[in-house]
Amino acid sequence: MRIDKYLWCVRYYKTRSIATQACQKGHITVNGQQAKPSREVFPGDKVAVRKDQINYTLTVLDVPPNRVGPKLVDIYRKDETPAEAFGHLEMLRLSKEHYRAKGTGRPTKKDRRDLDGYEIGAADDDLDL
Repeated sequence: MRIDKYLWCVRYYKTRSIATQACQKGHITVNGQQAKPSREVFPGDKVAVRKDQINYTLTVLDVPPNRVGPKLVDIYRKDETPAEAFGHLEMLRLSKEHYRAKGTGRPTKKDRRDLDGYEIGAADDDLDL
């Protein structure tokens, strides 16, 4: 089975065309080599998928006959993605929300002055050492 079709069948991508584009961009590797969309996958292959800033690693256990339901996905693949990859994504999400909430607009003059004061304060602390 083609790698783009396989990733669509095991629900890593919503459509085959999105899976094909990911292959063309170089986000998919099979056994350590970049995969073209037409690359065949077989049971035992190691597939690495870069999606949403997470590097998923999975092992092909079997080739599905067609797209399977979410409950049946684990029959056809073994997910070996480390837990710290998901922790890294959570840290990225939290760091984006740290300073300003989404949709609050541009920083005000007071916000800008606070930022300038913070940078100067950090430089003064370095001089004391």
